[in-house]
Amino acid sequence: MSNMTAFHPDYFLLMGIPGLEESHLLLSIPFCIMYVTALLGNSILILVIGTNKSLQQPMYLFLMMLATCDILLSSTTVPKTLCIFWFRSHIISFAGCIVQTFFIHFNFGTESAILVSMAYDRYYAICHPLTYTTTFTGSFIRKLVVLVIVRSICIISPFVFLLYRLPYEGSNVIEHTYCEHMSMASLATADILVNVVYGLIIAAAASGVDLILIVISYVVIVRAVLRLRSSEARLKAFNTCVSHVCVITLFYIPAFFSFIAHRVGHKYISAQFHILFANFYVLLPPMMNPIIYGVKTREIRQRVASMFDKRKNLLRIACRHT
Repeated sequence: MSNMTAFHPDYFLLMGIPGLEESHLLLSIPFCIMYVTALLGNSILILVIGTNKSLQQPMYLFLMMLATCDILLSSTTVPKTLCIFWFRSHIISFAGCIVQTFFIHFNFGTESAILVSMAYDRYYAICHPLTYTTTFTGSFIRKLVVLVIVRSICIISPFVFLLYRLPYEGSNVIEHTYCEHMSMASLATADILVNVVYGLIIAAAASGVDLILIVISYVVIVRAVLRLRSSEARLKAFNTCVSHVCVITLFYIPAFFSFIAHRVGHKYISAQFHILFANFYVLLPPMMNPIIYGVKTREIRQRVASMFDKRKNLLRIACRHT
């Protein structure tokens, strides 16, 4: 291993979006707006759920975890992307690139597992309402969180070793805005078959299985809801799932597109479109998730409105005294 470290460059050059260098400054405007919106929206969501005892329920706790993961996912990539666009700061250390790669995939794996947990929560709440509160206890949720984190660490950590073992004696230029497993592996001057195979296995065994479990849970939920006699009860049950389905769609479709484009899409998809799409993948879901849940979930909407009303009243009182 000590001999192999000699083939590691001190740094990589993240080139941004090849062919759109002149538009980097213009592109930074929507990127910055989306990032700030994601930070504010998810932070408000965490604050509202964390400070209201009435929202200390499994569904909202999972939502708070999802918001935390969204902040970490976007913050792992977007600040460096904006530095490239604004200051032409293309350099990232080899260790920094490895760390960024780990956290991108770790956050993706964690968010995927959280979405499965939320689907299981909805399944149990609708199909087994009598035992829901005794099953989804605080202890059960804590164990589930630990399991989610440990699973992500176990399946993502091998990426670090697989990248570290490779020699990088050729180009150190990454035509992307952030470091990613395949973008790093493609620069290696050695066979990367193991990297490709492991990436495929993880995509199939982790994310693929997660998506299958979510689909199965919603098939069972739909069957259970359609058996309800009351149309009002059916509508209420479906409404509790709409937000989650929208979030799942926003998360998995861009993720699988980016995964496929990295491996077989370079022949059919331009690099500019692929990289732009990859950036929206780490920006769009974190920005839209709090908006979707804020609009569709009455309890959260009311708490957010109440929080801002209190702030307005405090400002009015302060202005009167001054």
